Amino acid sequence: MKPGILAIDIGGTGLKAAVINEKGQMLAERVRVPTPHPCPPKILLENVKRMVAGLPEFDRISIGFPGVVREGKVLTAPNLDTSLWAGFPLRQAISRAFGNKPARLLNDADMQGLGLVSGRGLEFVMTLGTGVGTALFRDGELMPHMELAHHPIHKDKTYDEYLGEAKRKTLGKKQWNRRVRRAIELVDMLFMPDRIYIGGGNAARLDFAGDDHIRIGSNDAGLEGGAALWREARRA
Repeated sequence: MKPGILAIDIGGTGLKAAVINEKGQMLAERVRVPTPHPCPPKILLENVKRMVAGLPEFDRISIGFPGVVREGKVLTAPNLDTSLWAGFPLRQAISRAFGNKPARLLNDADMQGLGLVSGRGLEFVMTLGTGVGTALFRDGELMPHMELAHHPIHKDKTYDEYLGEAKRKTLGKKQWNRRVRRAIELVDMLFMPDRIYIGGGNAARLDFAGDDHIRIGSNDAGLEGGAALWREARRA
C-alpha cells in the first residue's frame, strides 16, 4: 500500500490523528487521547508520538493547530495554557520527530474547512469546541487572517468567551444554542456566505434547524482536510 498522509488535529480538549489517502479517506481508524493541561510543546510532541505509534505507514504530515500560525511557527495557543508556544517552530519540530518527513501546518479551523467546503462560492466555517474557530473560503481557496475567536461579538465578550466550552457549561443547552444562532445570524449579515458549515466537538449539541445553507459537518473533517494541504501548490 502506498504510504498515506498523517493528519494531526490538535484541540484544547483532545488530540486526534489518522493516516489518510490523497482524497482524505482514512486508511485505519483514527486515534484520540485527551489534551494534557498545561500542554507545552515538549509534552505535546511526546503525546503525539505515542498516540500515532500504531498507525499505518505515512510519508507526509498535516497538522491542524488551535491558534494563529504563520510560516510553520505558532504565534498564539490560547487553549493550551502555556506561553511557551509563542514563536515555537511546530512544523519543524513535528517533522524532526518523525524522521524529517515533510510537514505542513495550518490553523485547525482552516484545516477542518478544507475537509468540509464544496469549493463553490463563498463558504464560512465555524468550529465549536474548547474555543471557537472560524475560516472563510472563496471558490475553495482559503482567505487569510479570518480567525475571529478573540474578536468581540457581544459587548466586551469575544467569540471564545461567548460560545466556548467553559461558557456552554455555565449557560446550559438552551441558552448556549440561542447564542450560537445569534453568531450565525451575525456571520450571515457580515459575509453573506453561500454556505455556513458548523464543525467541532460541540456541533453535535446544536438543537435548532438552520436554513438550507447551514450544514453540520463531520467531526473528522479536521483530519480529512489534511489531504488538501498537499494538493497543487498549497504551502503551509
